[in-house]
Amino acid sequence: MLIESNRNPKIKNLVKLLEKSKERKSQKRFIVEGKNENFFALKNGFVPLEFYIQPDIFQNSISLPSSIITYEVSQTVYEKIAYRKMSGGILGVYEYKNYEINQIKLPNNPFILIIEALEKPGNLGAICRSADAFGVDMVVVCEEKADLYNPNVLRSSVGSFFNIPIISTSNQNIYDFVIKKEIPVYATYMNESSISIQNVDFTQSAAVIFGTEHSGISEFWKSKITQNILIPMQGQIDSLNVSNAVAIVCYEVERQKIMFNNL
Repeated sequence: MLIESNRNPKIKNLVKLLEKSKERKSQKRFIVEGKNENFFALKNGFVPLEFYIQPDIFQNSISLPSSIITYEVSQTVYEKIAYRKMSGGILGVYEYKNYEINQIKLPNNPFILIIEALEKPGNLGAICRSADAFGVDMVVVCEEKADLYNPNVLRSSVGSFFNIPIISTSNQNIYDFVIKKEIPVYATYMNESSISIQNVDFTQSAAVIFGTEHSGISEFWKSKITQNILIPMQGQIDSLNVSNAVAIVCYEVERQKIMFNNL
């Protein structure tokens, strides 16, 4: 079936899902744009409901489940629903996937990222990309402000969002979890007791919490963390964008584990 009008009810609903968090949450559906992003979503067990392709661009570049209805759209319609014009000519509609924290199978000595009240979707997507690149075992978003399924999260993660378990929960729930698992919690905020990330033994279990872009972690965590850690810096600025800070810490964790495994 070829859809040629932007007034088609299905196209109107796609636009709602793209633009409104309220619609995504009420329908429990979200949009995945791009060839690589849809490939990773399918590979990692996300459930597709329908696909929209622009055939001149898509050209069967990835294999789609034959059981899922696929609509072809005109170039005009595709330009209406696609944020990126060179993303492979495909949008998929998927069901929400809700991970339960106690159902995640963690390895021995897991590394967990805890992201508290993050506000900017692009930062969350970049964090997912670093987490995937450096082998983080689980990302926990607590006191969620940035909608996990915001298109900007998915786009900036370049598909990494689908490759790691990402859980949305409360501060108390993740705190109870790490206490039960006896996982020490580190926080990246400065005080007199802070030590360099290079002096933390990340070959053992660890969870590192990062707070909001403007105020850091909340009071809930400040009395509960095992150790404050810091990223050594030599310039005049004393802080980093949260996604950059996450990438540096993730790299240090992976560096230590590689060195330990090579001993």
